[in-house]
Amino acid sequence: MFIQTEQTPNPSTLKFIPGRVVMEKGTVDFANVDTAQSSPLAKRLFAVDGVERVFFGTDFVTVTKAADKDWQMLKPSILGGIMEHYTSGEPVVAGEAGPGAEGAAGEDDEVVAQIKDILETRVRPAVAQDGGDIVFQDFRDGVVYLHMQGSCSGCPSSTATLKMGIENLLKHYVPEVVEVQAAQ
Repeated sequence: MFIQTEQTPNPSTLKFIPGRVVMEKGTVDFANVDTAQSSPLAKRLFAVDGVERVFFGTDFVTVTKAADKDWQMLKPSILGGIMEHYTSGEPVVAGEAGPGAEGAAGEDDEVVAQIKDILETRVRPAVAQDGGDIVFQDFRDGVVYLHMQGSCSGCPSSTATLKMGIENLLKHYVPEVVEVQAAQ
């Protein structure tokens, strides 16, 4: 098994591409080991000293390291953990979805449906290339609340991405949008 790695805009996060499907549907963000109990792969990665966050996309895994750890020391253990997982035959996530999984919402009004469509077709593919994801959280009083995951979570350029990129795009196509904020 050959696993490619790519740098992301977040220097604390690397993207690992195993050449196999990671998540059939949606994404999952594990903020710490306590949230990883439903995922044999995430638990295996958190067992590596220095791994602080794990994110699963369609065909990639992003791993965020502790500030005091070096990628040269962590990468071999992470690559080994991913390989071990895929040879074990265990599921990536037990059951349908883990914590932080992007889920289906109830019925959307027209504005929310427009926002979600733009995010799905224009924003998420670009963000996924950098090893992250942006998930719609809410739309209230002209403000779109988005949750940043994977390499986007804690990335130094995430505020610029939200404000200059996504906010401008949404304002252009959806006049009801006046601002975009990161969901807390």
